[in-house]
Amino acid sequence: MKNRISVVFLAFVPIFLFLSICSAEPVRKLIAQEGKGYLETVDGYRVLHLKGTPEEMGYQHGVLLREAIRENVGFLLQGDKEEGLEFQGIKLSRAMIANMLTLRFQQQVPERFVREMKALANGAQLTEVQVIGTNLIPELMHCSGFALLSEATAEKKLYHGRVLDYGIDMRLQEHAVLIIQEPEGKIPFVNVSYAGFIGSVTGMNTAQVSIGEMGGGGVGQWDGIPMSFLVRMVLEDAGSLQEAIDVFQDNPRTCEYYYVIADAKADSAVGMKAVPEAMELIRPGAWHELLPMPVKNTVLMSAGDRYQNLARLVAQGYGTFTQESAIRLMDAPVAMKSNLHDVLMVPQDGILYVANAGKDGAPAWKQKYYRFDLAKLIREKP
Repeated sequence: MKNRISVVFLAFVPIFLFLSICSAEPVRKLIAQEGKGYLETVDGYRVLHLKGTPEEMGYQHGVLLREAIRENVGFLLQGDKEEGLEFQGIKLSRAMIANMLTLRFQQQVPERFVREMKALANGAQLTEVQVIGTNLIPELMHCSGFALLSEATAEKKLYHGRVLDYGIDMRLQEHAVLIIQEPEGKIPFVNVSYAGFIGSVTGMNTAQVSIGEMGGGGVGQWDGIPMSFLVRMVLEDAGSLQEAIDVFQDNPRTCEYYYVIADAKADSAVGMKAVPEAMELIRPGAWHELLPMPVKNTVLMSAGDRYQNLARLVAQGYGTFTQESAIRLMDAPVAMKSNLHDVLMVPQDGILYVANAGKDGAPAWKQKYYRFDLAKLIREKP
């Protein structure tokens, strides 16, 4: 997305459409196991549990979702595996992927992610080039996000909303999976993801830190750690808002990206603009030239008319937002036609609501929202 990005600090809107979120106990079904990991469904939604070393988690991922990964990779990446691959008309030469793997990845990307991808390739019975190529896709595409601090909500809890507008025609929604990951020696987290991807664009950890991104310009500026891996580093390394900010300050960055990062323990959040050369933070309620309509105790990131609508709705509903009405902030016109997934996170409670685009191409905001309890999913095996 190359529009100018507007970031605002935000409150929640009145509920225009009633959303019924089922409070009944979800139906959990164990599908398969591999080592310490397993695959289950929660009310029919795939939930993948990964645990252990990078090699163990990668192999669990590859084996338990082999069919979905192979189908996903086969659709996303076209071409000759020897000569190179193509994504949406963008050429990924074998030499470029090899360079990313052997040079940039090994020099800049944490080694544990390279090891995890290699193990995933082994488990899914794919080549490393195919798996690396797939995990580079977020770097080739360039959504909306907001954080409402406690004073902006009715129940006095921080809400973090994330609207992902990526392109429904990629059929990623057919391979949606919620990944509950417990890396050895790291913070457990939940990643709203797709089969075969080890990075993250939307997630929350057990330390009550949550994050979502939106793309800007700068495609091809890849001399750094790919965005989705930086987000993954926040999820498994950051126990506070400052530690999350430090991940971006202390590591080389690629392209132009915008983020909303929240910390429910501190009841705080920031908007962030990050390019390879510099990064900029916008604190709750702060005025910015890209944020001409600031609202106290909120952070909002979007662009154009979507930003204008979101800012208006947030100002109108300040202090009254419930989880149900906060979800409706992610409807059109804030969401685009290419609305791939919507997520509302309540980090203090470890709760998240997830909706994915329909197989018929209908945007995520028109679909069912699934409710997940992170602590319970980690603690209790079906």
